[in-house]
Amino acid sequence: MLEYLRAAFAAGVLIAAAPAAAQTPVVVELYTSQGCSSCPPADAYLAELAARDDVIALALHVDYWDYLGWADTFAQARFTERQKSYARAAGSKTIYTPQLIVAGAGRVPGHKAAEIAALIRERGALDTPVRLELVREGDRLRVAATAEPPLPRPVTVQLVRYIPSRTTTIERGENAGRTETYHNIVTQWDAIAQWPGSAPLTVEAEVPGNEPVVVIVQEPGPGPIIAAARLR
Repeated sequence: MLEYLRAAFAAGVLIAAAPAAAQTPVVVELYTSQGCSSCPPADAYLAELAARDDVIALALHVDYWDYLGWADTFAQARFTERQKSYARAAGSKTIYTPQLIVAGAGRVPGHKAAEIAALIRERGALDTPVRLELVREGDRLRVAATAEPPLPRPVTVQLVRYIPSRTTTIERGENAGRTETYHNIVTQWDAIAQWPGSAPLTVEAEVPGNEPVVVIVQEPGPGPIIAAARLR
């Protein structure tokens, strides 16, 4: 195995793998906006989480603050819709920023760092039955997934890309005059497969550019995230 990895590295092939019945990185989604005056502390906290190997920290910029005079330069309407989907799944009609969602299950206001940290510890201690292997060759990504034991219900396999960091000067709105550095800014979040979770799955996807690659296995709803892997 060591010689295989050395050869793959020399050929420019990137590989990420996690054994079955192992702990998986905890996915933390921050719903934020450049136009939200309460968001900078949560953005700074996400930067701390982004430095951890046991956490996949992702910033999803929403567009519902844009009406205040500053259009968030990273916002996408589909991230607002994803946040709304979480609210509907929880039986809530309310969305807000900053909000963190831990492993697809815990919904926490962005200022409650202690509660967020506790959820990360709790979810990080859980084992996953899913083995994920990512192999990237140039602009192609191959995802292999197996589950032992088989999953009790179908899941969605999702591909996420993000920009590690970028600095922006905000000219108008609640944060006018501030210069902020944002981290792990999501640019793409797409479903690439529906997996019954019984037979092994292999799927390929195009991954052009140099942005990191994340693959997330999540129950419908959206529900809990049961496995994740990343290639930086």
